[in-house]
Amino acid sequence: MVLNNAKARTMAEYLLEIKAVILSLDKPFTWASGIKSPIYCDNRKTLSYPKVRDFIRSSFADIIHEEFKGVEVIAGVATAGIPHGVLVADVLNLPFIYVRDKAKGHGLENKIEGTLLKGQKVFVIEDLISTGGSSLKAVEAIREAGGEVVGLGAIFSYGFEAVETAFKNADCSYFTLSNYDYLIEQAVTNNYIKDADVQLLQQWKKSPAVFVFKD
Repeated sequence: MVLNNAKARTMAEYLLEIKAVILSLDKPFTWASGIKSPIYCDNRKTLSYPKVRDFIRSSFADIIHEEFKGVEVIAGVATAGIPHGVLVADVLNLPFIYVRDKAKGHGLENKIEGTLLKGQKVFVIEDLISTGGSSLKAVEAIREAGGEVVGLGAIFSYGFEAVETAFKNADCSYFTLSNYDYLIEQAVTNNYIKDADVQLLQQWKKSPAVFVFKD
């Protein structure tokens, strides 16, 4: 879900400009799940570009301030959500925590690092939503620790229908700064792809697990 169309277009343009997102229809990328994808997204690259990094920080901060009232803690999802979460927490002058994929196997064996008090309202920062699994796992961990998750924000989402259902079932509001549809639109505008490629890209989005790319 995108809350600001202008920000979504700008974010998509930045991601293409710095090659954080690469489109490849001839040689699709293979995800860990085995899914063949015409798009590769590496939002970690945004940290190397101050203009892009600042845009992400200010966009998250503005939307959280306007749409999610009463946030008391910012949480980052390890690992890629951590740096952006820290930057947003600093702008909003709020405490920061981060959530591991699983508890450490030594020391205090924490899954959540930082101080979270029971009942505190938490906003979660993620870099990318694909299936939504890791994001909602972090939301669940915060809830189990006594925090109240008021929402989650990510830089980019593929916009799969199953994700909408998953977040709704988890009773978690979320938004992304940009998504697959805005990216494709901007890619056509910037001549990264041709109009004729759009149909294939949209077909893949509807059924990525079973889509077959032509040799």
